[in-house]
Amino acid sequence: MLFVKILFPLMLGNPTSGKSATNPDTVNTSCVDHCRDIVGVCKEGNEARDYVFDRQIYSLGCDTLPQVKFWQQIMKLSKDSCLINIASNRTIVAKMSNSDWDRQSDSAKTAFRNNVRQQHGLADTARVLVTVGKNFFYDFDRAYGNLHRGIQGFMANGVDPWYAQAILLIESPNKLQKSNVGAYGSFQLMKPVARMFGLKVNKKIDERADFDRSAYAASCLMKKICIPQTKMMLDSLGIKYNEQDVWFRLLVMHSYHAGVGNVKAALTAINPTEGGIDLIKKLWHTEAKGFRYNSQNYSQLALAAMLEMNSKVGINGVASAN
Repeated sequence: MLFVKILFPLMLGNPTSGKSATNPDTVNTSCVDHCRDIVGVCKEGNEARDYVFDRQIYSLGCDTLPQVKFWQQIMKLSKDSCLINIASNRTIVAKMSNSDWDRQSDSAKTAFRNNVRQQHGLADTARVLVTVGKNFFYDFDRAYGNLHRGIQGFMANGVDPWYAQAILLIESPNKLQKSNVGAYGSFQLMKPVARMFGLKVNKKIDERADFDRSAYAASCLMKKICIPQTKMMLDSLGIKYNEQDVWFRLLVMHSYHAGVGNVKAALTAINPTEGGIDLIKKLWHTEAKGFRYNSQNYSQLALAAMLEMNSKVGINGVASAN
């Protein structure tokens, strides 16, 4: 375990003051709602750093879901290894080195997959996937160093810091890099989005590499598009929600990743009558418009990364902030 922890509620004294216990000079107008999941985490001998601990992940049993547990394993697995799994429920049928899998002929791989389908009573079209380990990408030690700063940045803009932590844990946790579609920076912003919220992106400068500027743009995207548009989608379906519910936050994360239009298409395909974790689980099996495999996985990754970071910090489902 990397960190020695000391936990305490962020909000101390007058809860309406809107001031952070770790930074009493910072005022946030929406702090009462947004601070309820914030605790302080200390390395031994150092000052406390803000950290989001969402107890709902445990109380709703998200930590027991096979899809989430699968991605936790992938996050800890070497890139030289792979897990062969059934896509629909992430049942792991084999673990092997990538070289062992790669040296098999195409016919042997097909036979292996067919055997898995037969043994598990699956349709001939059921996907049997080979998923490579990604511990090189999910560098939680490095990601932890950015969480406090990201949380503070989102709160300064009146945005739920849960989103800052989730994004930082799964979008670019190991280093600044550009995605295959052009997203860049710690918050993986596309050029048009970055420019929309005032960042300079041209041939000479790319402010998406500036953590604070990128955090501001990402929080604006959440505040002005992702959260309100997600609320509008749910309102149109007559579905009640609480903005601090983990399922609502996960749905907003889908809007951040896949885009509001694609999430709307997926919800239309499901035609839900109520929210909750069951709605999120249905999204994991829904394809519509541009909402496909990577989109389905996104909230699974968010949950898995939160759980892995909790473990690194030393918090679990029974942890108390008292």
